[in-house]
Formats: sequence, structure tokens, C-alpha cells
Amino acid sequence: MTNPSDAPGADRLREVAEAATRAFSVLPASPDEMGPPSSGRGRAAARRLHTDPDTVERDLVKLVLTIVELLRQLMERQALRRVDEGNLTEDQEERLGLTLMLLHDRMAELCDRYGLTLADLNLDLGPLGTLLPP
Repeated sequence: MTNPSDAPGADRLREVAEAATRAFSVLPASPDEMGPPSSGRGRAAARRLHTDPDTVERDLVKLVLTIVELLRQLMERQALRRVDEGNLTEDQEERLGLTLMLLHDRMAELCDRYGLTLADLNLDLGPLGTLLPP
């Protein structure tokens, strides 16, 4: 009988396993593996992290809406660039403008439903500034 490690793909599987081990060793430790918080940066991060089970749905919706709003703004900029370059027919420009206005209205409706404003979706990235442009 042959040894499984002698199989033709065994070296490749071993490489993949070692790569996965290296990748997972970079992941942060779970809360029960961590010691007491150190002074400085760790404490500040812990204060900013809110894990209230009562708001988890709203927080998840806020994150999803933030991503959708970012994509909407990127699409809007791309559309404006194409309009400025003259790559669209008048009919395409009209349809694109209407679609972007409808998407903006739907975003506002979803924000209202979950008690958010479009300004609430602009995440503060610390020294990098805000996620969404003004």
C-alpha cells in the first residue's frame, strides 16, 4: 500500500496547508485568549467598539447601507464623467439620471426606516478622514 504523503498532489496540499496555517496565525486572538488590556491604543479601540445585542440589526443595516451609498456615489461620479466626455446619448443620460435619483430616494427611505440619516453612513476612518466625500 502506498503512503498518502507520496501521492502526486501531496506536495501541493502540504503547501496549501502551510499557507493556511500562516494566514490563520495572523488573525487576532479570540477574547478568551487575550490577556488584560494594555494601556494606550488597545483601550481606545475597546471603547469605540459597541457590541450591544439590541442594536446589532441596526448596526448591520448601517454597514450595508454605507457600502451601498459608497457604491452609489462612485456610480454617480462615473456617470458624470461619461456625460462630460459625451459618451452617452441624450436618452441614456436621461435614464441614468433618473436611475440615480431613484436610488438616492430609496437610500433615504431605508435610512428613515432604520432611524438613520445619510450623514450617519459616513464612517470616520480616523487619520484617513471620512469614508464618503462631503
